[in-house]
Amino acid sequence: MLKNTLTKYQIIILTGVLLWIKSYLVYKISFDLKIENAVQELILLINPLSSVVFIMAFALFFSGRARNIATLILNLVASFVLFANMVYYRFFNDFITIPVLFQTSNMGDLGSSITSLIYPYDLLLFADLIFFAVFMKMRKLEAPKVSSKKIGIVFASSLIIFIVNVGIAETERPQLLTRSFDREMLIKNIGAYNYHAYDAIIQSKAKAQRALADGSEIADIENYVKADYKKPDPEMFGAAEGKNVVMVSMESIQNFVLDNDVEGNEITPFLNQLKEDKDTYYFPNFYHQTGQGKTSDSEFLLANSMYPLPSGAVFFTHSQNEYQASPETLKEKGYFTANLHANNKSFWNRDIMYNSLGYEKFYSLADYEVTPEQSIGWGLKDEFFFQQSVDHMKEMPEPYYTKFITLTNHFPFSLEKEDEFIPEWNSNDGTVNRYFTTVRYMDESVKMFFDSLKNEGMYEDTMFVLYGDHYGISENHNKAMGEYLGKEITPFESTQLQQVPLYIHIPGDGNGKVMDTVGGQVDLRPTIMHLLGIETKNSIQFGSDLFSKERQDFAVLRDGSFITKDHVYTDNTCYDKETGEPTEKSSCESFKEKAEKELDYSDRIIYGDLLRFFDPKTGQIKTDK
Repeated sequence: MLKNTLTKYQIIILTGVLLWIKSYLVYKISFDLKIENAVQELILLINPLSSVVFIMAFALFFSGRARNIATLILNLVASFVLFANMVYYRFFNDFITIPVLFQTSNMGDLGSSITSLIYPYDLLLFADLIFFAVFMKMRKLEAPKVSSKKIGIVFASSLIIFIVNVGIAETERPQLLTRSFDREMLIKNIGAYNYHAYDAIIQSKAKAQRALADGSEIADIENYVKADYKKPDPEMFGAAEGKNVVMVSMESIQNFVLDNDVEGNEITPFLNQLKEDKDTYYFPNFYHQTGQGKTSDSEFLLANSMYPLPSGAVFFTHSQNEYQASPETLKEKGYFTANLHANNKSFWNRDIMYNSLGYEKFYSLADYEVTPEQSIGWGLKDEFFFQQSVDHMKEMPEPYYTKFITLTNHFPFSLEKEDEFIPEWNSNDGTVNRYFTTVRYMDESVKMFFDSLKNEGMYEDTMFVLYGDHYGISENHNKAMGEYLGKEITPFESTQLQQVPLYIHIPGDGNGKVMDTVGGQVDLRPTIMHLLGIETKNSIQFGSDLFSKERQDFAVLRDGSFITKDHVYTDNTCYDKETGEPTEKSSCESFKEKAEKELDYSDRIIYGDLLRFFDPKTGQIKTDK
């Protein structure tokens, strides 16, 4: 009987077994999933099985030739899911979510970024489809009709396997399914296919949250942020009042390049010099807090002092929400608010989101003259972007609040030889080698921008805020990074590598210094508003003024990791900051509660569009008339 069953369903069984095997191999070869013991290895091995049984069961609804075709199509779809995650993981060190899949309008602009991530041997992932297609063509295979009862048994079997899988996984990681932000943990324990199904459920739940939300839900959040509010330093409050504001989002730059060199060639001479300037406040312990939205997430953090979402980009998924963002507030205070970025205005859905944030003007690709000589990779080179942007600034009424987004230092970090100020590094990792040259180019471009504003008489009455938007080198390049930095890149070191530069430069201030406080992008809004003399105590915000004497040293990353004055918490481990070694978890416990609460509260606001129920002018929940 067993032999007869194997003969009847050989294509489905063989396809399922091969899909199971290649899923496991992709986990092991393409993803850096940290396996700590034999039980975790067993979980990794069995977790694709329930999904494979479930997927293949759909082919049983067909009979004859139609079943063979259905089996091939199901295998193709499942293999493509693996392939898409492989390619995405190579750069982002993360896994695709449903909101990311709907960001297809970005794909046309990605160009070489995507092609450089696809390798010829990726085709091996689809080799079994070619084999089965030929095999089915050569042999007439029996595919009899299957009763509904038997199909039901197969589906039930997949459910039982899943329950057993989750049961074992829960012994290793309690409350596993409450950690929707920890995609690596979910993939490792329930598998890629089950994770995507789980993601679909989470996204559906998120959509329902807005429809069911009411004003009462923001009461607890309001109480929390008001209790956590930190008063501004009286000496710094209004230090830049009435000045123009120039924000520069520096693409993909991380702190490790500062005061560093490649074969004796300084990587960031201008930024190194700027932090020594008497008018500059420099923050060496400042972290990016972005998620899958990368640059757009950093923009969201900057404008709202709220965290990005655990999956997808707020700019796409919740662009129609009501926000109480800095551009809108400053516009009400008489500032002209503008964003300048020489890219398609629809990229990251910016044309829609910027309206929601309150920007009056978006200078996009259409507002710049772009020639082949002036562009590379993602678009207009930074040098020409800043050059043409100064002309736009001359037309702006004062005071203005402007944000500039650079492009050239973007993966895959391509640069023409004539634009190189330093040679590439010499290692086996081309991405890291090229990174140093594009960082150096961006540094020079920012210097030229400063010089242009000085020459045009637009420098003295301006406050400059320069910050890194997100990491440039992902954990996939830890080997080369370890070689460059001369140390092993542990989870502790990897978290510390999420530090990005922050400079606040106020010409004529004269009191600049190094600010050692631990902070993140969520702190930028209250810091900038207070420097401009605008109070934020009525705002719903999770950041605090970086100059406040009351602030805690604290920065929480989107994956739940966090950094304090003395500790780093990541991968469920508390590290001593001074030694980099694991220490008692109790040392991190109180901050862990704060980190989880803030991420949860921020998510609730976004998913429920809760700010529509809050009046920032009074600092009170709106009441129905």
